[in-house]
This record gives sequence, structure tokens and C-alpha cells, in this order.
Amino acid sequence: MNNKILIVDDEPLLVKGLKYSLEQDGYSTEVAYDGKEALEKHNREKFDIIILDLMLPEIDGLEVCQRIRERSDVPIIMLTAKGEDMNKILGLEYGADDYMTKPFNILELKARIKAILRRSNSKEAKLGEQIIYVDDFIINTLGRKVTVNGKEINLTAKEFDLLILLATNPGKVFTREELLEIIWGYEYFGDLRTVDVHVRRLREKIEKDSNNYEYILTKWGVGYYFRNRI
Repeated sequence: MNNKILIVDDEPLLVKGLKYSLEQDGYSTEVAYDGKEALEKHNREKFDIIILDLMLPEIDGLEVCQRIRERSDVPIIMLTAKGEDMNKILGLEYGADDYMTKPFNILELKARIKAILRRSNSKEAKLGEQIIYVDDFIINTLGRKVTVNGKEINLTAKEFDLLILLATNPGKVFTREELLEIIWGYEYFGDLRTVDVHVRRLREKIEKDSNNYEYILTKWGVGYYFRNRI
């Protein structure tokens, strides 16, 4: 399998168990016990997924996530304590792709990891077109870049996937459940707020007027769709 995962958590027993379980499934793993060490390892090595605890010594998980997002779109699964709803939302706002609440089922975590990697490893084969033109947008699917009037827009991996799906299906309304299944790759584990946060972040980056959306529209009571004005 050879996919490399960085586990970032300050609980030695949790890290030990998670590392052992993932390596039994053929993953290569590295560990970091604080935020500073996590950033150092991310800067030195390439990882396919980062499992990142929210509460860390040295530098907390939110700041680690934010710093990583400034230079990389590597998928990040944030680990949060039970009941920390606001921190879960903040994690998504800072660029995390998903989150899990401690204590979690290792089988559920593995299912999410497999779903993320399955989508990541098959992106190029499924995207088809290399360049998509939508109004002032130029979407480079293979380079995974979006420019608007010549200015590149910095999107996370999930924001880019969401834009591609909606932009290549103009007028088609996707429910949040459908988006969760298609973009995140699972249909029964995730929280629908994950979709809402990513749609909001994407709108903030591509819409000209935050009070009058032109591209990603809401079908009230149903879901979201992309209006192609060409």
C-alpha cells in the first residue's frame, strides 16, 4: 500500500496502538507528540494523510493545521475531545478535511482513511478534462489549480474536489448527504456540518459578493448546486 501517515498526538498509548493498527494494514507511519515536532516532520517529509490531535503541547492542533494549509493540501483528520463542538467547526474552518471525536472506533478511522486515499489516488483518472472554463474561472484539474482573472485561488483538497463536482454538474442539486458520500467517500460516518463549513469556505474564496452568491447556490431544504452563467 505504501501510503504514509503522520500521527500527531501527545498520548503515548493512543499513538502506540494507532501506529501498530495502521502498520498492520500496510501503512507506513511517522509520529509526533507535539505541534512543533509535527510541523518539523511535515516540512521534511511528504505524507498522504495527517491524523492531528487538537490539544497539543508547544503548538496547538488548530495552529498546526493552519500552518500546514499555508503550503500543502495534504488531507488532515482532526481528533477532538467529546463535546468540543465549537473546536470541531474551528478545525474545519482552519482547513481540516474531517474530524473524529475521542474515544473513537479504530475501524471507523480506518474506513475514513481508506475513503480519503481511494479518492486521492483516483482523482486524475476520474477528472477527465485537464482544463475547465467557467465564466472567469480557469480550473486546471491535473495541476489542481484555480485562477480567477489570472489570480490563483488557494483551495484545500476538499474545497477543490467540491468545486470540481459542482462546476462540472451545473444546475444539478446535490444533497449534503450526497456530497458527504461523493467528496468524503462515506455515507454513514460523517457529520453534515462538514459539508456546510466547506461550502462556506469555498464561497468566501470564489464569490465576489458574500451577500449575493453567483456560483454556488442553495436549494433550500435540499442542498447545493452550481449555476453556470455561460
